[in-house]
Amino acid sequence: MVESSVAKGRPGRRLLRWLLEERIEEVQGPEAREGEEQHAWWQVVCLTGVDYFSTLGYIPGIAALAAGSLSPIATLLIVALTLFGMLPMYRVVARESPNGQGSIAMLERLLSFWGGKLFVLCLLGFVATSWIITITLSASDATAHIVENPFAPGFFREQEVAITIFLLAILGAVFLKGFKEAIGVAVAIVGVYLLANLVVVGAGFYEIFAHPHSFVGWRDALLSNYGNPLTMVGVSLLVFPQLALGLSGFETGVSMMPLVRGDEDDEPQQPAGRIRNTRKMLFVAALIMSCYLLTTSFVTSVLISAQEFKQGASDRALAYLAHEYLGNTFGTIYDLSTITILWFAGASAMAGLLNIVPRYLPRYGMSPEWGRAVRPLVLVYTAISMIVTIIFAANVTEQAGAYATGVLAMMTSAAFAVALTTWRNGRRLGTVLFGLITVVFVYALASNVYERPDGITIAFFFIGAIIIISLVSRVQRSTELRQERIDVDETAQRFIEEAAQRGEIHLVAHRRRNGTKEEYARKEREQREDNHIPPGEPILFLEVQVEDASEFMDVLEVRGVEVGGHQVLRSVSSVVPNAIAAFLLYLRDTTGKTPHCYFGWTEGNPIIYLIRYILFGEGDTAPVTHEVLREAEPNPEKRPAIHVGGR
Repeated sequence: MVESSVAKGRPGRRLLRWLLEERIEEVQGPEAREGEEQHAWWQVVCLTGVDYFSTLGYIPGIAALAAGSLSPIATLLIVALTLFGMLPMYRVVARESPNGQGSIAMLERLLSFWGGKLFVLCLLGFVATSWIITITLSASDATAHIVENPFAPGFFREQEVAITIFLLAILGAVFLKGFKEAIGVAVAIVGVYLLANLVVVGAGFYEIFAHPHSFVGWRDALLSNYGNPLTMVGVSLLVFPQLALGLSGFETGVSMMPLVRGDEDDEPQQPAGRIRNTRKMLFVAALIMSCYLLTTSFVTSVLISAQEFKQGASDRALAYLAHEYLGNTFGTIYDLSTITILWFAGASAMAGLLNIVPRYLPRYGMSPEWGRAVRPLVLVYTAISMIVTIIFAANVTEQAGAYATGVLAMMTSAAFAVALTTWRNGRRLGTVLFGLITVVFVYALASNVYERPDGITIAFFFIGAIIIISLVSRVQRSTELRQERIDVDETAQRFIEEAAQRGEIHLVAHRRRNGTKEEYARKEREQREDNHIPPGEPILFLEVQVEDASEFMDVLEVRGVEVGGHQVLRSVSSVVPNAIAAFLLYLRDTTGKTPHCYFGWTEGNPIIYLIRYILFGEGDTAPVTHEVLREAEPNPEKRPAIHVGGR
């Protein structure tokens, strides 16, 4: 019976090992992709374009439904914002985050302490919304191209949700097996897709010139509905938030910076060549997308009637033109190209989601252990994507609002980060420009949330889940050793060596107030009496000052000072007990002596001290230090000694 039970348990253990075996490396800092093979900037344009350019599969139809005959004018505003707002803005982001951190990391640096961490967690909720909807929207639009193809079986039209879930399942299965972005494949996919779109746009313009009545009909509808240019611009501003999907490529582009080849003499902290080439990449991507946005919105608005949009052309406007004017054979080739790039866009979004955890949360101490494993995260994201697909019934238009919410939130945060950066750098003109862009995005985000609140609902779900999981993880990991390394200056090293030569090392944990000779003398007298330290035994004072308790990992720098004959070791950390424990273990390992550390008795409510420890890095220091040491060193005989005395 025992052997049978063991045998039954083996499949479960094998499954668990398989789920956890592929882990995302926890990087120090947000440079999640640093060290990967680098490529020419024009190749990385294609990798960026997998996400950016694929939106042409649905943007023209969404723009036509939102703005009608005004679609090309409204799209012109998006293009103007792209070239004269977003491009200058992300040139700054590229300079400030040359290792692919993006605007979120800029805000992380600009907004410190717990407020900054919580702000970043909220932004991650919007990022998750954007990428999840990228996956579901791309899969839904791929389904639309499948079911509307004239060669597809008729019953496919009633199975959009099932087909989309099947595509999501394939995407999840590929990532469970192991998926690596292949830039060569991206170049081929984007090249074919842009060429196919160029053919469709060219055929559209030929049709307009050959049959000018379609253009006349569009022009008459535009003038009769809106009358004068001022009205057109005003209405375009009102529908602008619904067209924000055309701005989705910039944050993705900056995140690809580590893949951009720079100059051989680039400095790691400020790689001028990589920054310059990334700016070329952003400019070319924005220029290509702007040309396609204008031309595709024009030909679809002129050649496709409002009735045709409502009857199925909205989710595949360019494919509709391809079948209509170039035949079903070329139309099917266009469909296959679009389905391929949409699938690859979903894969790119999934890869981005998988990088959220190691890029930020481990540094905050806010990632559970299984959160570093790829496969559990793939299962979670795939399940969420399927649920979102069911909620929206695989409808591309219905998901556009949620997607726009995520995109606009990222754009708003980026504009705010750049405006704040230029203000701190003393650039007034830049501050005004980017401040105005921030106001534009705040308006667009608020308008989109008001008109279509489903996106903010999804974002709040992700924000709540991220914050709850993060805080629970932070509490669970609170007693870990949290120092990356310990650096000791020459004076502190001399104090330690002298103490080790005399015999045992005795340290008194001290919270400095005035730092006077009398303060240390009084503390020494109290500790010798309360902890029965022999009068002739020399002691070292150990002080840890909390600088930013919201940080989780840090480098403990210890410097030695002498105050009135008292030898003091001073350091700064994000947390007191863990820093003391790490330093005691450092002393044990470097001197071969078991250090003794002495604390005073703490009086007060233990719950209050626990909260102070979690939030502010200090509290009832002695028992927490002992617990950190107990977890780090299971053998009591090798563990540094903790002494607590009081009156």
